[in-house]
Order: sequence, then C-alpha cells, then structure tokens
Amino acid sequence: MSSVDREGVELFLQEASEHLQYLREYVSVLQEVDPRHEDLERLYIAAHTLSGTSASYGFPRFSEIAGKLAHVFQYSLNAPLGSDLHGPLTEFLSDGISLLENDLLEISDTAQENLEDISAFKERYRFAFPTEPPPLNYSQPDARGRFAAAATGSYFDTLPADDEVPDEILEFFQPEAEEHLQIVSDCLISLEGNNNPEEINKLFRAIHTVKGSAAQVGLKRLGGIAHRVEDLIGRLRDGEIEPSPAVVDLCLESVDMLKKTLHRQWADEAEMRAGVDSLLGRIAEFAPMDAEEEETLAEAGAAAEEQRGRDAEALANIMAPAKKTPKQAASAASTAKSVRIALARLDRMMNTVGELVINRTRMVGRVAELEKLVDTLNFSKERLQGKVGEFQDKYEFNRISNSRAKQEPWKPAQTTQMLTSAAAGESSFWSEFSELEMDRYDDFNILSRSMAEISADVNEVLSQLEGFIGRVEGDIDEFTKLAHHLQDEITAARMVPIGTLYSRLSRAVRDAAKSTGKLVELDLSGSETELDNNIIQQISDPLVHLVRNSVAHGIEPSSDRTVAGKPSAGNITLRAYHRGNHIYIEVEDDGRGIDYERVKQSAIERGLVSPETADRLTERDLREMLFHPGFTTAPVKTELSGRGVGLDVVRANLNALNGEIDIQSTNGVGTKFTLKVPLTLIISPALFVRCGTTNFALPLAVVEEIRRLRADEIEDVGGKLLTKVRDVVTEVVRLDTYLGLPPLEPVNGYFRMVVANAGNRQIGLVVEEVIGKDEIVIKNLGEYLRRVKLFPGTTIAPDGSLILLIDLNRMVATEPSERRALQADSSAARIFAPGSAAVARGTIPSEAIDRVEQERVIVVADDSISVRKFVGRMLEKNGYRVKLAADGMEAAELVSQHGCHLVITDLEMPRMTGYELMVQLRQNPSTRRIPVMVVTSRAGAKHRDRAMKEGATAFLTKPVQEDQLIAAVEQLMGTEAGRPVVPVA
Repeated sequence: MSSVDREGVELFLQEASEHLQYLREYVSVLQEVDPRHEDLERLYIAAHTLSGTSASYGFPRFSEIAGKLAHVFQYSLNAPLGSDLHGPLTEFLSDGISLLENDLLEISDTAQENLEDISAFKERYRFAFPTEPPPLNYSQPDARGRFAAAATGSYFDTLPADDEVPDEILEFFQPEAEEHLQIVSDCLISLEGNNNPEEINKLFRAIHTVKGSAAQVGLKRLGGIAHRVEDLIGRLRDGEIEPSPAVVDLCLESVDMLKKTLHRQWADEAEMRAGVDSLLGRIAEFAPMDAEEEETLAEAGAAAEEQRGRDAEALANIMAPAKKTPKQAASAASTAKSVRIALARLDRMMNTVGELVINRTRMVGRVAELEKLVDTLNFSKERLQGKVGEFQDKYEFNRISNSRAKQEPWKPAQTTQMLTSAAAGESSFWSEFSELEMDRYDDFNILSRSMAEISADVNEVLSQLEGFIGRVEGDIDEFTKLAHHLQDEITAARMVPIGTLYSRLSRAVRDAAKSTGKLVELDLSGSETELDNNIIQQISDPLVHLVRNSVAHGIEPSSDRTVAGKPSAGNITLRAYHRGNHIYIEVEDDGRGIDYERVKQSAIERGLVSPETADRLTERDLREMLFHPGFTTAPVKTELSGRGVGLDVVRANLNALNGEIDIQSTNGVGTKFTLKVPLTLIISPALFVRCGTTNFALPLAVVEEIRRLRADEIEDVGGKLLTKVRDVVTEVVRLDTYLGLPPLEPVNGYFRMVVANAGNRQIGLVVEEVIGKDEIVIKNLGEYLRRVKLFPGTTIAPDGSLILLIDLNRMVATEPSERRALQADSSAARIFAPGSAAVARGTIPSEAIDRVEQERVIVVADDSISVRKFVGRMLEKNGYRVKLAADGMEAAELVSQHGCHLVITDLEMPRMTGYELMVQLRQNPSTRRIPVMVVTSRAGAKHRDRAMKEGATAFLTKPVQEDQLIAAVEQLMGTEAGRPVVPVA
C-alpha cells in the first residue's frame, strides 16, 4: 500500500470510528415512544456516510452492512416501526454496529474485511438480506482494461502467465515458500540494526529458493516477482546499495506482496496489476533491469509455453551448484534431519492418543470393578473365618470321653489299623494312652479341619487376586506413563516456538514507531518457548494489539522522555516462559504507565459510571474499564489508537482459549500485560460435576476452590444471585436453573459450589455433586452442533457415555452470542420487505402504510413435514407469523404457552388427533374462542360433520390452493380480530 493510500485509509478509519461511536451511543432513540426527527436524521446520515465512504475505499461488505443500517433509520423517518421493536430488529441494529466495529479493526490491521463474520451475520439475519437476481452487465470493462494495460507496457505485462498448478503441488509448495519468506522477513529486520554479511547471504539464498521453486512448479508470476526482489538483494550483497530504511521497507513490502500472490488473495487481476506495477517500479529505481533482462522477460510473457523447457533447464543449472558445494553439504550433514508432516496427519495422531487415554480410563474403571469384587470376597472370607473360629472353640478341644463310653466297642477285626481304631473310639486302644499323649478325633473335629483348610484356600486365592490386582495396577501405571509419553511426543510435534511470531511483532513495532515518530527498541526473550500451533495462530492478533498499544499509549515522545530523565528511545520487552501446563507471555514497556485519572474521566464521559461512583473505583476497577468495548483514552483518533477497539478483542480471544490477561502498571514507570494460555487444547485436566442425572466437565485451570454454601447465604439482587466468598462478592450461577434441569435441593441445608474465575470474574457454580478430576480428551460436537457455543466440546466417560464440557466464559457473558438465524417478526420483516425502499425514501406517505398493532399468529399442525412447510410458507408470504407443530399434542402446547389467533390442523396425527385437539381447546376457557380450520384429505361428509361438531369453523380438503386458503384465513381472522385471545408471546 502506497503512502497516499495509507493516508486515505487512515482518514477513513478516523471518520468511520466517529460515526460508529455516534451510532452506538444514540441508536437507543429508536426505542423511544416518539423519537425526534432530528435524531433519526443524524443516525441516517451517519450510517449513510459510512456506507458511501467504505464503498469508495474498496470495502464492499462493510458498505453493505452500513447501508442496511441506513435503510432502517431512513425507514423510521417516513414510517412507524411498530411497537415490538425489542425483537430481532433491535438485535439486528446492535449486532450490526458491533460487526462494523470488529470489521473496522480487521481493516486497520490487515486491510482486509472479516468475511466469515459478515457471512454469519447475514445468515443469522436473513430477513434483512432478501435474495435478488444479479443485475445484467452488458459492458466488458475487463477486456477494455486488459487491452489498455497491454498497450501501456507495464511491468505486470512482462511477467509470464502461471501454469495450471494441481492442488496437491500447492499443498506442499505453499508451506515451503512460507518458511523461506519468513526467513527473508527475519533477516531484513535484523539487517536494519546490524549489517551482517552472513545475514545478507542467508537472505539471498532464501529468496533465490523461492524464485526457483515457484518457476519449477509453474507459478511463473510469483517467480518473476521474486526474481526482481532477488536482483535488489543481490545489489545489497554486492555492496552496490546500503540496507537503508527505505530499502528494507521496500523488501518487506515485497515479502507481503509475494505472500499475497502465493495465497492468491488478490480480489481481481486489476488490483494485482496495480500492486505489482507499483512494487516493481520502485524496485527498478534501486535495481534497474538491463536491456537483455527486459527482452528476456518480454519474450517469456509472450511465449510462456515455448520457454518452459528452457526455463526448467536453466533453473536446474542454477540450482545444481547451490546443492553440490562441499561447504553446504557439510552444513546440511551437521544439521538435524527433519521431515515435513501434514497438520491433518498430526491431528489424526493426536486423536489416536485421545483414544488411548480413553481406553486407559476404561481400564481403570474395570480395575475398580475388580477391586469391588475383592472387597466382597474379603467380606465373605471374614465371615467364614469367624464361623470356623467359633466352631473350633466349641468342639475341637472339648472332652469326648463321655460320648465315647456310650458307643459299642469295635471288634478286633475292625481295628486292624491303629488310626482307624483311634478314629472309631475303641476304648481298649485309648486306654493305653492318656488324653495328653494322643489327640482324639471325631466327625466334628474332621469338619472343623476341613473348614479351616477351605478358609486357607480362600486366603490363598485372595492373596493371588490381590497380587494380580497389584500387577494390573502396575501395568496400568506403565500404560499411563506410555500414554503420557506418547502424548508429550505428539504434542511436541504440534509445538511451534513462539519465536516464529516474533518477526511479525518486530514488524508491528517497527511500523508503529515509524507511524508515531517515536524511537522504540524491542527486546525479545524466550523465543525457544514452544506451544501449540493453533494457539500460536490465535494469540498472534492479541499480541500485535498489545505491542501496538505499547507504542501508541505507553511510550512517550523522545522529548518527554528526556525531560523525565529516561533514555530517548523507549523500550518494549516481550518475554515468554513455561510454567506448569501454561505459557506466560509478558509485554512490558517503560513508558508513562496508565493514567488512572484519564481512565476515570473517559469512563464518566462515556456514561459508564457516574462521577460519584468513579471516585470510589479502585485502580483494579479502572484497569477493568480498559477492557470495556468501545473504551479509549486517546484524545485524538489515529490509525493506531482512539478507535475504542483492541483490549476487549484481546480478552475475547484469550477467553476462547481458556486463557487470562492481567495488567500491572505504575504511573511514570511503565505497564506490563501478562497473558496466560494453555500449552495445548487437545488434552486438558477437567473437574467432573453432576447435576441431576447428568455429568458435566469444567476446565480445571479456571477452578479455584470447592466449598459448601448455605441456602440463606445466597441473595437475589436485581435478578442476580450473589454471595460472599472470602469477603469477595461472587455471582452465583445455579447450573440446574441455567440449563433447565430438575431443581436441586440443599443437602442438610447446604449446596455444593465450585468457585471459578471466568472472564476475570469470580463466579460460584452450584452443582449437586463434585465427582473428581481427570485428564480428558476434548472432542468437538460435530457440524450440526457447531453453533452450540456453551459446550465447546465433549469427552467420553469410562462407561461410554458423553460428558459435555462447559465454557464458563460463555456462560457469564452478557452479550448475545448465538448466531442462529432468527425468525423475523412483523416489524422487522416489513422494514426489509419488497417496496420498503420506497417507504424509506418517503415517496409513499405514512398515512398510506397500514399499522401493525399486533402480529397475527397461526399454529399449523400436521404430521407431514412437507405439508407443514408448504402451508407455512403460504401464510408467511402473506404476512402471518407461523408456528409449526408435528401433531395435536405439540400444537396444544404451543397454543397454551404462546397463544395464537388461528389453528390450522389435520385430522389424522399421532399422539393426539385433530378431533382430540379441538376438544381440548374447547374445554380450556382461555383457548375456547380461538377459531380452528381443518385441512385434511378426508373429504367425506362423516368427517366434516364430526369436525364441525367438535368446534371447527372451516373445513378444507387437500390439496388446498393458496388463494382458497388465504381467503378462508382472512375471513376467520377478520371475524375474530376484535375478540380477546390468549396473549401472543
């Protein structure tokens, strides 16, 4: 972007920021009963100006949204909006202004619009963006522009055309080119402060590789641009020019253009032509092409196909020496071997590790079941041992002589063996020994010994079982170690050193310092600290915001620093270090610090607090003000500051990562921002809780403590539940009420509460039971549930059931977050309906516009989804609001909960037929007077008579025609218009 373009965009950003600030502050006048015409006109002018200026600067999506806002304000000047403005139309205006603010921030940072958010906004508010056929374009500006440009002989025309490059080739080439372009950027930034010949050689090799590889794969234009940049860097290497700031700036702009060309981010060829011509023209000032080069490039542009073979051969000749030099071969041998792995493959490997963790958890569950069996067996063993002991005490050592005397003596033939005779109790045998000289045994003694042996066997089995469980637990420990090791290794493969982000931050600080005219030095440490590649991508924008804010708000001008006794050059330090399962990133400057008085005054001016309340705010409260959307302390709006966007977006991005941000500031000394982010988002520790019969998981990183809470310690203040935790006022969220679960009852007068830190706010989550903690594998909810933002993912329990992970930051957020498509009410649909533009322009007098006092709601009940949608669209097209029901029971619930003006029902439906529905409606006094129209395929007189007997006011036979249906509906709605019905919700 040229300096003229940059100045123009800066003016646009200033003007757009002012208009958006006005819209944000005064859009609420639309909700007044009788808004002033002057206020509405100013709102229209602000939105209309935004639409026009953004279109002129080449931001069509921004212009489209602003145009829709202007249309609403213009419509309100000439026609009433209706009494139900608090519905989707109010959300449309508020979300539209927020979208424009975020899009403005994106334009400021990247000069590109946020297409994804704009598409989601248009999808949600479909009623404001009716589809129209594209206008016919009979002109052919592209052809004329192409021939005109060809006649000018621009630099762009000298570049050869690209070949057809397969996607699988681009898949490998783009990451490689990104790596080399990153090396170019790093070398350029270090080169400006230190003219190191080795850095220049490294720089030249990197751009040379980009040029050769691009030409090899068929990206001829990219190779041609890189060739001219290589010429410029070659002059640096040869010492013909010095690495002045102008040359470094030109090389950095070349890198930006190469990246844009690499990823095909040009809007059209005309934009690419203008950018390439401007860049190559300025390169020619430092490194002019000789006649031979110009002729070669011209021939290449005219006959790219004929030159392909020679270009490839020449490329091979150029690249061969670079690959075969002994010095480089030795250098390559000394470096560690590496292999390029696709991120998708790493994701699959990580999913496999996740399954491993799940299986390990299931094994732990199985061992727990086995331990329960061991406990049961132990209990049985104790009982058996007790009984054996009692039996032994009673019988084993008692005298048995009395019982032996009563027995008949055995015959000598039966006592041939002494043990047998002794067992039989022969008196002649026993008479030879005293009781102390020989033990006596009978049946009781033998049974006692047998039970003792059984008990010993049970003990042996138990010992073996316990040993087995111990070995299984040892195996599980080894399995767990292996799983953790594998997890660490694969996680490390996903890890990227944060130093890859440092070059972008250095570039941001350099550009910001140049824009503000300040002298700034940047100290970087911890570049080897690694974290997940996905997190790197998501924290890059917040870090850019912080370093730009440090330059714009923190660092003082050189003259002020000299007066304060500081070095003329400000210092910004960026540190990254690892602690536990988190990475801490600090952005610290030695500037003026936060001016709390200015923060307080800005908060009062914006109506955030009253002057009396502001005097009671602590420094921590004032630091929290900095994160309020639209808040700024800059007196003048510039490209870097004063737009009121920045820190709120930083916190939002960190909240999405379950991260945190903290501010420390001393007036006159400096400010330090500390970011805390997790190492990875795939596997993380969680706390399991239960509410009713459902289990949930909470991120353990945000949990501070678990405590009991008496029911009388909860106070309802303005609709919010509050309590005190360690003298800190804490908002209480009852999980059962929030999720619509069965209400919890206190146990012995106490609730269980999990105290967590969400969005730098302390909240208490009331649950029924805290189960425990464990590591979980976070699975996404899939394509169909991607908009359920409260649950960012789920995990699998040992029994195979799903446990939802709750996003506490989303739970306590006050802004509307769901981007679902809203059903337009009558006022919103009417404002964007065909012909509304004429009303907005005032060509139709307001007296000719029908006022919609209340929406006319119709409930359509039919078990066929096709019939429901077909009839519903007929009615919606004619201005009715339609609620669909799949059977009579669902229709009865809709009527009782929300009310309606008419019920259209089929006769044959599951659960509740049309006849039963009419009977139920007639029995309820509040729904008795609602007219019912029957639309059925049963055309017989018997069905018609029965329907009329049950209370039907109209009877139509399928297939029903639109004019016939609408005429019947109008007749019924007209006759019932003045009657009181159930209030429509």
